[in-house]
Amino acid sequence: MSTPYPFTAVVGQADLRLALLLNAVSPAVGGVLVRGEKGTAKSTAVRALTALLPHVDVVPGCRFSCAPAAPDPACPDGPHEAGPAAERPARMVELPVGASEDRLVGALDIERALAEGVKAFEPGLLADAHRGILYVDEVNLLHDHLVDVLLDAAAMGASYVEREGVSVRHAARFLLVGTMNPEEGELRPQLLDRFGLTVEVAASREPAQRVEVVRRRLAYEDDPAGFAGRWAADEREVRARIVAARALLPQVVLGDTALLQIAATCAGFEVDGMRADIVMARTATALAAWAGRTSVLKEDVRQAALLALPHRRRRNPFDAPGLDEDKLDEILDGFPDEDPEPEPDPQPQGPDDGGSGPDGGGDGGGNGDGGGVPPQGGGPETGHAPDTPQEAPETQPSAPRGGAGAAEQAAVAATEPFRTRMLSVPGLGEGAAGRRSRARTAHGRTTGAQRPRGQLTKLHLAATVHAAAPHQKARGRSGRGLLVRKDDLRQATREGREGNLVLFCVDASGSMAARRRMSAVKGAVLSLLLDAYQRRDKVGLITFRGADAELALPPTSSVEAAAARLEKLPTGGRTPLGAGLLKAREVLRVERLRDPSRRPLLVVVTDGRATSAGSAGGDPRELSGRSARLLAAEGVTSVVVDCESGPVRLGLAAALAADLAAPAVTLDGLRADSLAGLVKNVRTAVTHTASSQSVSRRAA
Repeated sequence: MSTPYPFTAVVGQADLRLALLLNAVSPAVGGVLVRGEKGTAKSTAVRALTALLPHVDVVPGCRFSCAPAAPDPACPDGPHEAGPAAERPARMVELPVGASEDRLVGALDIERALAEGVKAFEPGLLADAHRGILYVDEVNLLHDHLVDVLLDAAAMGASYVEREGVSVRHAARFLLVGTMNPEEGELRPQLLDRFGLTVEVAASREPAQRVEVVRRRLAYEDDPAGFAGRWAADEREVRARIVAARALLPQVVLGDTALLQIAATCAGFEVDGMRADIVMARTATALAAWAGRTSVLKEDVRQAALLALPHRRRRNPFDAPGLDEDKLDEILDGFPDEDPEPEPDPQPQGPDDGGSGPDGGGDGGGNGDGGGVPPQGGGPETGHAPDTPQEAPETQPSAPRGGAGAAEQAAVAATEPFRTRMLSVPGLGEGAAGRRSRARTAHGRTTGAQRPRGQLTKLHLAATVHAAAPHQKARGRSGRGLLVRKDDLRQATREGREGNLVLFCVDASGSMAARRRMSAVKGAVLSLLLDAYQRRDKVGLITFRGADAELALPPTSSVEAAAARLEKLPTGGRTPLGAGLLKAREVLRVERLRDPSRRPLLVVVTDGRATSAGSAGGDPRELSGRSARLLAAEGVTSVVVDCESGPVRLGLAAALAADLAAPAVTLDGLRADSLAGLVKNVRTAVTHTASSQSVSRRAA
């Protein structure tokens, strides 16, 4: 077994270390969500925490790690008789992104359940993680239904498996830790709220600290055992402190003043629901126990707010997590401090105090708080930074394009986003689970049955009984039970909803530079982007202006990145419409290779003018027509939003729509409250167009 990297050797990331330690002291806090850019020791710190957790006593032979002193009365391996206990280290169980629901919650042997009435249950990862850590790397990439199951188990402390009337329950209490890179997409707000604490991490910009990170990592890779040995004393010290804090936790008093501070803080920041108040109370109590105190102070409430509230203040997906610390201080300053009896800190100084350890006084070493608690205040790398790391790459405006008339005009603000109507792609797809178009999925209403391909996941009971019934006499059935063989089992086929790829191809040339027009276009795209986030779609953005087209945003689920790119979108220059369509064709071709089951919808926003052929050369209008016909021949579903205005209209967008075999909608329909409905309304037209083309081909 490889030697893990020591927890106390992690440089900086004080908020991350503190949040993990508080959950180790009190798992009731509700877990930690670690948000940050890649390469910031997120996974390293989580894996290192396992070595600090105390060993657990278990019932020998119990697959569900029941405690001998208080075994679970509903344990599938029970009932357990009194006897000697077995001791083992606390486990850290990793949930892979591609895991199935049966792998997470466990699997029932349906064949034995039907034929013998036996609950033959194979435990899943939730059972393995009981009384340990369940670690989910890239939690934002998990399917929503798996995240729901995971968070339900974490909240209830138990896992329930239901399969065709057969039910199994077992205890599942664990420390839940999830990590994510916000650039790869966000969690839904209701899922964010289920994590107790959240921490933003970013790489330090201090050269000295970066040097120390590299030095320690290289030393660890050269000699893992020797490196861990140099930190063994600090590891033992922190482990003893966790044990002492757990013992002290029941004695901590959460006074009325502290409760009022918590309630006033949550109300002052307009946090929805009551979960934030409860999490803050538990966190503040754990902070007091970690500091060796039996009363909660204002400083505990403040630190609890910094860890528990930032991710609960988002009103929509475009809001970045964060907390106004000046406002927090203003709220707390309105309350007197508790008057606890003075008591000495019974705990020894932790490894973060002073520079005598192997850390050598590096960042994350002493913070001068006298209690060995990781730093709770500001600082370039240890504080609760208000700037989220995902904002850095999003602030670059589109570069000016060359060509005649390429003068760039300042970006205009989008109109307020609005609630959109339902968009959908015609037909029945087989894409990733979402909330938009009809598709064959693992979840949804049952539409039929088939023989299972691989492992059976959803039994169709009636079809299984129907398949087994004719063979009962030949199989020698004599009792009441049904004799079922593996070949009799039938998998239920279900119809639900899928997520799609909505690719916007937006004309940003000089002809679109009217402020009101571009503002309305941005507002509509922003609203559809918000709708796509809620329906778990991918969204991409192509802009064309000057002499070429640009992929302003590759297909992504990150609404923050998309909103930032859209906000900075400038206008001006000639109109390379053909280049924009060819760029869209190339993007869709690549995405089709990456994810062939995700169906696209192309939305072209333009007045139809083509005044530049870009690098391709030739006649601009001929190029745009040829590009549109290529997309139509490849079966791409498209919609053209006609932005032409004025008393004289050339009808160029309508001609483009004809080449795309797509409907065209005039600018009169492009209102800040109607674009989504407008796109929906043309779905019928798209279906009719496709049907007409099919009939014409058959007639020919």
